[in-house]
Amino acid sequence: MTHDELVLAQQNYLFPAVFHYFQRPLVLARAQAQFCYDDAGNQYLDFFGGIVTVSVGHRNPKVDGAVQAQMEKLTHVSTCFLTEPMLALAQKLAQITPGGKLTKTFFTNSGTEADETAILAARLYTGSAEVIALRHGYSGRSALAMAMTGHAAWKLGPATMPGVVHAHNAYCYRCPFGLEYPQCGVRCATDMEELIRTSTSGRVAALIAEPIQGVGGFITPPKEYFPIAAEIVRRHGGLIISDEVQTAWGRTGGKWFGIEQWGVEPDIITSAKGLANGLPIGVTMAKPEVADAFKGMTISTFGGNPLATAAANAVLEFIEENRLRENTQVVGNYLLEKLRGLMSRHALIGDVRGMGLLAALELVKDRKSKEPAATETNAVMERCRENRVLLGKGGLYGNVLRISPPMNVTKDDVDEFVRRLDKSFAELAKA
Repeated sequence: MTHDELVLAQQNYLFPAVFHYFQRPLVLARAQAQFCYDDAGNQYLDFFGGIVTVSVGHRNPKVDGAVQAQMEKLTHVSTCFLTEPMLALAQKLAQITPGGKLTKTFFTNSGTEADETAILAARLYTGSAEVIALRHGYSGRSALAMAMTGHAAWKLGPATMPGVVHAHNAYCYRCPFGLEYPQCGVRCATDMEELIRTSTSGRVAALIAEPIQGVGGFITPPKEYFPIAAEIVRRHGGLIISDEVQTAWGRTGGKWFGIEQWGVEPDIITSAKGLANGLPIGVTMAKPEVADAFKGMTISTFGGNPLATAAANAVLEFIEENRLRENTQVVGNYLLEKLRGLMSRHALIGDVRGMGLLAALELVKDRKSKEPAATETNAVMERCRENRVLLGKGGLYGNVLRISPPMNVTKDDVDEFVRRLDKSFAELAKA
């Protein structure tokens, strides 16, 4: 099909809620390493990675080779049967989870399913149905996941559910209490106590939280937030579910999982996205006593698929062999430094935040008032497209640029990305 035929097919045959970042949909035809190519052959530097999913580069030879080799042996049998790739991955995950204590895994196909599984496990284990989620958080697109999501724009139709309450997140740039860190005493975390006492029965099943909130705009909490929140929740009988759909596999730098950056050992970890470098996979990892409360019959037809788990095994091997957790920390720090340099040149940038290769620029009309610059954010995105660079957008107000390149990018890649981003801001200022 031609470009115009593809765009027309999108209008005629896809649900309208499937959104696009640009006024004119961008049709991508192929990719390699850190680059994507559109249907006209134009090359784009990819600094979004398929929404934090292409963790080790497009068409990674090691990952693609593992998938091709598995295709020649076995592609699908369902979880009614055992396969070596699935069990090898489960064993590897048990070895790298925080403290080595989350040793049992349930495989699914997405982060939404992984979060659903985690909530069910917590409810079965604790006997409580009440769940705490975070404002500005995102949990997926199922009914329960949308109920836990803290963004009106991502709640399609009636998306509330009994037993789900929302705590304050650690959004220091827009503190809901009007305080300044660290003089605030991390009020957002200590408020968890009052939330439980006023909005629940006092006995909760779990707190589910992203260590760094992705759709929220890579909101990165201070170091005290999770230790304080976890202590309060556990005191009221709840488990800690770390939603690592975007923050796992070394993405935050140095550690395998984002929650490790704050020294908290969760009871359950969920993840997806970057684990299989683009193939659909979801994992719910839990302590044995929590997993063993999951009694009865259940199944995920495509969960633990041999192709996806073969890809995941290859991804983890590639990360280790190439020391990508270390690379993410070094290159990520370099990226944040360069982005702060952009902030000094462009008044539109109100905040630079992130960790590892998760970085964000929050754009505002005025730094003092912090009025969100949503229209300008869209304009920057369009300029970036013209300058052949891909990045994402998020935030409650639609004013945050999200940056999450593959973890094997280099400082040279960062320099080129920042050059193109700088040019995009400059062009918008002139316009």
